[in-house]
Amino acid sequence: MAIATLAGAGRSPIIPGTAGTLATLPLAVAAGLWLPVWGYAVATLAVAGIGIWAADVAAPRLGAKDPGAVVVDEAAGLLVTLLGVPITWVSVAGAFFLFRIMDIIKPAPARRAESLPGGWGIMADDLIAGVYASLALRAGLYVWARIG
Repeated sequence: MAIATLAGAGRSPIIPGTAGTLATLPLAVAAGLWLPVWGYAVATLAVAGIGIWAADVAAPRLGAKDPGAVVVDEAAGLLVTLLGVPITWVSVAGAFFLFRIMDIIKPAPARRAESLPGGWGIMADDLIAGVYASLALRAGLYVWARIG
């Protein structure tokens, strides 16, 4: 339960997904600054893998298919968003906002991925949202560099 809720961040009474994403920011920034890209990718895969297991265990205990308190999927999605992106205040702020937007709107096939069983369905939509957010972030950083 501690992993699934990111040590209780997901138990926030308001916007638990955003609370989980905020709780992940220090980890994502530290990993992005200290790990080589391949190490960051391995860490992201580890969070996703452990998150699938934790979400699979937590969902029945919390009595829902995708309980709001389970926010380890937000951690994995944010890590995907920042994978290979230089860590700056602009990239981190952009990653946070773009990931939250993509997680909320769930562009195809993210919404369909929610129908996967157990922890897979909980995690897959956020990983897909992370890919979309990463692409948007990279495009935004490219434009930012050209006008800045």
